[in-house]
Amino acid sequence: MHAYRSHTCAELNKSHVGETVRLSGWVHRVRDHGGLLFIDLRDHYGVTQVMADPDSPVFAEIEKVRSEWCIRIDGTVKARDESLVNPKIPTGEIEVFIRDIEFLGQSEELPLMVFGEQEYPEETRLRYRYLDLRREKMQNNMLLRSNMIRSIRNRMWDQGFNEYQTPIITASSPEGARDFLVPSRLHPGKFYALPQAPQQFKQLMMVSGFDKYFQIAPCFRDEDPRADRSPTDFYQLDMEMSFVTQQDVFDTIAPVIAGVFEEFGKGRKVDAADEWPQISYKDAALWYGSDKPDLRNPIKMQVVSEHFAGSGFAIFAKLLEQEGTEIRAIPAPTGGSRKFCDRMNKFAQGEGLPGMGYIFWREGADGMEAAGPLAKNIGPERTEAIRQQLGLGVGDAAFFLGGKPKSFEAVAGRARNVIGEELGLIDKDRFAFAWIVDFPIYEKDEETGKIDFEHNPFSMPQGGMDALLADPLAVKGYQYDLACNGYELVSGAIRNHKPEIMFKAFEIAGYGKEEVEKRFGGMVNAFQYGAPPHGGCAAGIDRMVMLLADEANIREVIMFPMNQRAEDLMMSAPSEPMNDQLMELGLRVIPQDQ
Repeated sequence: MHAYRSHTCAELNKSHVGETVRLSGWVHRVRDHGGLLFIDLRDHYGVTQVMADPDSPVFAEIEKVRSEWCIRIDGTVKARDESLVNPKIPTGEIEVFIRDIEFLGQSEELPLMVFGEQEYPEETRLRYRYLDLRREKMQNNMLLRSNMIRSIRNRMWDQGFNEYQTPIITASSPEGARDFLVPSRLHPGKFYALPQAPQQFKQLMMVSGFDKYFQIAPCFRDEDPRADRSPTDFYQLDMEMSFVTQQDVFDTIAPVIAGVFEEFGKGRKVDAADEWPQISYKDAALWYGSDKPDLRNPIKMQVVSEHFAGSGFAIFAKLLEQEGTEIRAIPAPTGGSRKFCDRMNKFAQGEGLPGMGYIFWREGADGMEAAGPLAKNIGPERTEAIRQQLGLGVGDAAFFLGGKPKSFEAVAGRARNVIGEELGLIDKDRFAFAWIVDFPIYEKDEETGKIDFEHNPFSMPQGGMDALLADPLAVKGYQYDLACNGYELVSGAIRNHKPEIMFKAFEIAGYGKEEVEKRFGGMVNAFQYGAPPHGGCAAGIDRMVMLLADEANIREVIMFPMNQRAEDLMMSAPSEPMNDQLMELGLRVIPQDQ
């Protein structure tokens, strides 16, 4: 017999009754039923009930066992009494009578319980992550992650992609976040960087003629943490293709993403991949106040400026006299009560606004009537025009925000989400996808008038060189994101593979040819030797698992995550280097002012 087990703790059933078996695992819990000792023995695969009575030759040893001890038992498989069968587990029809026991690893008193789903402070959970990971939910999350990655690989291989690995130690390259720098021992005073993404390498692979590349790639960014983002490192499905258009990329990656969500979504509806809408960045900001909209929420905002221009509501009327301002309405079907409207007004105040104007419609003495301060100020004719434009009726409401769109779009988007949540309009059993396209390449600083990149500077401009010779603020890039349920899952672009267009694109933003060659020399040089048109994208592995596992925090689906302060409490990282390490690297630490 094997030294530790003949079966896992999920394998035994009635067909094994009478057999002598060996199991190893952790003591999930111990129950003493007056001389009968029952132990739920757990391993990665499941749970088996093992038991002993005073007739067991090792009964005295079994009495010493405590929760989370790691043990090995030998015993005889017995059928449970019919009334004691547990149909919830695969081994529920049997139990194992213990005839021998070995303590493989005893446990001290636990800082957090593994049994059950008790809440513990994040600091405790991360400091003792190896215990936290023993919990059933965490085991399931990590298994989901592993199975999802295997499925992604199979789907990519089935589409003719090959997996290649790119360097982890490379040159610093600005990608929108801070690099993690690595000092060089052999080249004192010089630094490598951990890659924020394999971006340049995968593009160079296309120049090398590899045509279809993918990788489950680690990426490193020194970022401020958020619930849906790791502050140090994350994994992405990275892919690139040659001789493709934007639509080709969509047609390739969409079935992979949709297939994974269908496979692991536990029966929730997944929008068909060939029906995912393509929404311009401009329209996404207008309709949803976000470039990663949650389309499970049916609310779509609209511009209603014409109904307030020259109206009796002086705040909006005067606002519209300023250039670049507008009024937007957030429809709220079924939100037509003063109590709800007051609640949303309070939400706006919590967001730093004076409040949100609102109108709600109710039954009046002479039929439907509009109520609220705005309705009184602008009069029945304008109010009715707003209602008809928004398609609202009795029992509905609308909320209003105004100003220059960039100043209130984000708040409007959050208000839309809160309204949809509170009114129960969101379809919780659905994964709703949308491509966000036509990102502007440039933006203008309102104060300095300087033109700079608003989004990815390496995207091919729509219209090529001709577009760059016209109004830069009108230039759109072949850049795209995939949004799902309010999260950005995928980001990508058709790349600017022509050096002359790249130099011009950077020149508009104030970067000379020499600076571009200095920063991106490897890629610029390669593009002078017959670079093919190419494009691709990257999908966030951690974020996909988070959605599939129904978790609100990304740390629930990462095996060993950092805390909010980018610290590994379990391994005590970051740590202070030893003096001889610093000397070897030619470095010294300058104390920071407290």
